[in-house]
Amino acid sequence: MRPRLDELYSRRFLHPQFDSIGEGCVFANPYFLHVLGSPITLGKHVHISAMLDNQTRLAVWPVSPGQGSLRIGDYTVINPGARISAGVRIDIGKNVILASNVYITDADWHGRYDRVFSVGGHAPIVIEDNVWLSEGVIVGKGVTIGKNSIVGAGSIVVRDIPPNSVAAGNPARVVAELDPAERFVSRSDALGDGVRYYADMRKLEADLMTGNTLGGWLRSKFFRSQTD
Repeated sequence: MRPRLDELYSRRFLHPQFDSIGEGCVFANPYFLHVLGSPITLGKHVHISAMLDNQTRLAVWPVSPGQGSLRIGDYTVINPGARISAGVRIDIGKNVILASNVYITDADWHGRYDRVFSVGGHAPIVIEDNVWLSEGVIVGKGVTIGKNSIVGAGSIVVRDIPPNSVAAGNPARVVAELDPAERFVSRSDALGDGVRYYADMRKLEADLMTGNTLGGWLRSKFFRSQTD
């Protein structure tokens, strides 16, 4: 029942806010996802999650007329608490993973001296295919993060990260390199057969819900035990 309600809510209130949206996109807890501005586009099989206490926001606030866009590629995953604010242009590639509380912005939103009328520095951001941004990563203006790279938790990215790198720190710097000859297994590999994947997920959810009752839920809320 809950997935059906999520889908109905998404189609009524979220889909119209995107300029384009690919097939197979999923919004988990869509009530806590905020989509502001335009143009914002989603590729196919994008998965975006949000939570009541960790809401997710995708926003375009043009720094000047004709600017401002956000593009999110196929099979990308955005976890709760992520905030993406585009004033110029943010391009996110395919199979990208954004962990919880990632913040990406292409503008300072205030000038160094004029903190009222100036948006300050701004420059486009490019996050290439198969990048993984860990918990709490911040990506600043003008940055390109190369294909397959990983950025460690809590890092602040203010300079380009080359492809096939592991970066960490404040400011983030390369601490290891990945072998491009190795095969990278990405989300598109799992979702290649989308019909089978979602059928498997529905079966898994049904199995996990077996034995759940309204009475059991009420007991777990008001008379919680160590097994809950």
